[in-house]
Amino acid sequence: MGKKLPASYYATEDVLFLAKDILGKILMTHINGHPTGGIIVETEAYRAPDDRACHAFKNLRTTRTEVMFAKGGLAYIYLCYGIHHLMNIVTGPEGSAHAILIRAIEPTTGLDIMAQRRNLTSNNIRLTNGPGSLSTALGLHRNMTGTSLYEKDALIWLEDQSIHYNPQEICTGPRIGIDRSGEATHYPWRFFVKNNKYVSAPSFCP
Repeated sequence: MGKKLPASYYATEDVLFLAKDILGKILMTHINGHPTGGIIVETEAYRAPDDRACHAFKNLRTTRTEVMFAKGGLAYIYLCYGIHHLMNIVTGPEGSAHAILIRAIEPTTGLDIMAQRRNLTSNNIRLTNGPGSLSTALGLHRNMTGTSLYEKDALIWLEDQSIHYNPQEICTGPRIGIDRSGEATHYPWRFFVKNNKYVSAPSFCP
């Protein structure tokens, strides 16, 4: 097991920096006694109040988005289209409503358990190559929203491994599935590892 990232890691207001820096970190879960996880290879940043694609655009506070206004270091997991549970990491100081969507991981731990949850073989690229897929594989559910990522007994956490991608290995582009977000549709706030087969959309640099 690698070193669990502390609460201070999530405190910065620069969610774009964190969305890129988090590439190469390990997302882990320990659900029903089963450890599962993998290397984060694709993320998207969302930043209130100016980002129209952010659930907390204009600092909108609802039952769902309230967790985004908490101090960084919590899980924000919501249901998309009534089907997919999507894993986000709340970042920044209390009140900032910033979050990072984890879009894809390269699976490394508990592949057999993840394969059972996904009803796939453990070497299938579809195992964790999208935000809904990885949430299912890791056993994540929206009832876990608000879970701490840094407490000693956390069920969801990030580990700091010695994987550091150089600038040429990290690509930047528009986020996916936010076509009705005005100018925010084109913000280059999606970050991914070049040519990694688990990236959810084309993984070559634009």
